[in-house]
Amino acid sequence: MEKNIKEDYFTIDQKQMARFAKALGHPVRIAILELLDTQSCCYHGDMAEELPIAKSTLSQHLNELKDAGLIQGDITPPTVKYCINKENWLLAKKLFISFLK
Repeated sequence: MEKNIKEDYFTIDQKQMARFAKALGHPVRIAILELLDTQSCCYHGDMAEELPIAKSTLSQHLNELKDAGLIQGDITPPTVKYCINKENWLLAKKLFISFLK
């Protein structure tokens, strides 16, 4: 099987930082993370009241952050509670600090 040279060129840290950066690439997602950073967790409905966007749009942004591993959700129907994924949040900080120094 032939190796994918382009894929092998990039380090795991570079790929992870790019994934985090993509998730951070929208002001709504930054606002969500800032909101979650001020409290231990927050319900989807509460965030919908705080942010000037539709609930469906909020859900799409939450999914992007969750897919990137920056947040995690606790689904207890009919509510969904989100928190920052502390392990990945620390990793993101470490990677960006290292990159930006």
